[in-house]
Amino acid sequence: MKKSYLITSIVIVAAVLLLIVFNKFTSKRGDIIQFAEAKYGEFEIAISATGELIAEKSVDIKGPEFAQGRDIRANMVKIQDLIPEGTLVKEGDYIATLDKTELANTLKDESERLTTLRSNLEMKLLDTAYVMTGLRDRIKNQKYVVQEAAMTLRNSQYEAPTVIRQAEIELDKSQRVLEQRQRSYTKVLAQGRTDIFNQNYWISKIDRRVKDIEEVLAGFTVTAPASGMVIYKKEWTGTKRKVGSSINPIDRVIATLPDLTTMLSKTFISEIEISKIKIGQKVNITIDAFPKKAFSGYVSFVANIGEKLPNTDDKVFEVQIKIDGSDPALRPAMTTGNKIMIKAFKNAVYIPIECVQAGVDSITYVFTKNGNKQIVLPGESNEKNVIIEKGLAPGTMLYLDNPEKPESFRLTGDEIIPFIKLQKKVLKAEMDKYRTKT
Repeated sequence: MKKSYLITSIVIVAAVLLLIVFNKFTSKRGDIIQFAEAKYGEFEIAISATGELIAEKSVDIKGPEFAQGRDIRANMVKIQDLIPEGTLVKEGDYIATLDKTELANTLKDESERLTTLRSNLEMKLLDTAYVMTGLRDRIKNQKYVVQEAAMTLRNSQYEAPTVIRQAEIELDKSQRVLEQRQRSYTKVLAQGRTDIFNQNYWISKIDRRVKDIEEVLAGFTVTAPASGMVIYKKEWTGTKRKVGSSINPIDRVIATLPDLTTMLSKTFISEIEISKIKIGQKVNITIDAFPKKAFSGYVSFVANIGEKLPNTDDKVFEVQIKIDGSDPALRPAMTTGNKIMIKAFKNAVYIPIECVQAGVDSITYVFTKNGNKQIVLPGESNEKNVIIEKGLAPGTMLYLDNPEKPESFRLTGDEIIPFIKLQKKVLKAEMDKYRTKT
């Protein structure tokens, strides 16, 4: 019984001791969470945004040229085979194969048409030669008839007038027949030449088309125009071209070979914050794939026109950040964290935003650990902290939230109220000016 009582007592004492230790621990932990210190030093205002690495320069890997003087009708051409993305290639290495089915069928049809036209031309040449030979024979024979009629007329000079007249009529008739046959010959010759010219024109046209198709089909096996790493081309929807995707005569790019020595981070900034972004601003950059590495860069491009990204209604503006130097580990499409430096203050007093409170009169104040309800004049802020222009000394301990009995705190800093009102008046004037412009 005594042993049992002793054990129970020990357990109770241990529990009490544990509770005291726990209370002290939570009390200390509560102080850490509840209070914050007014700090002094460099204060940065920045905009953070995720981005994606892209190469500043790249060489496009394209399918064959369909147009450029060629008489070829080509629509969409599918990618039949494509090497894996990220493959390192040298100039002339195999990249892709395009589907030749439609164009190969066109080549077959045009080749058959060319063969038919050439056969028709040969037949036309033979027929024309035969017809013209016959016409020339008839003209030659008719010339003999004219000569005979002329001889008959000369021999009838001493005959009766009726005989002479008959000889004259026969000569005239034979001469008119000769003239008709000569005109017919000229007409048939001209028509034959025209037909042959037209057939030669179409043969030349179709022959050129066949050669163009053969030349284009040779380009359906795509090779690398330079050395580098293969990166698939992105469609306007954001999806990448791959096996089964199509190219067209206007957009023939299958993939790209980026220059990895100069990289950019492409990001998008909301329309609310884009006015703060300027070309030349410094940027601190991190790469998700290499969390221990840090990079620097600067804003090199800011879009003038906003756009809507897929699956969102928010309007954003494209911003490109050029990364200083080069690193062989960087690859296109890697995710980046971009911290764009907007402003920096070397000597500033700043506190967490949560510390600042505002009353019904919009007068801003903080609660200090020593029991004051201190009126303060806030300045510019970043995502976590705000500059205090008047009312606080560095090192002052502040409540992060309203204390339990705020009415018991002593109000101090009345002299700052005029500055707060002036600040609000200037801000209102700027807002009115902005509304008038827009």
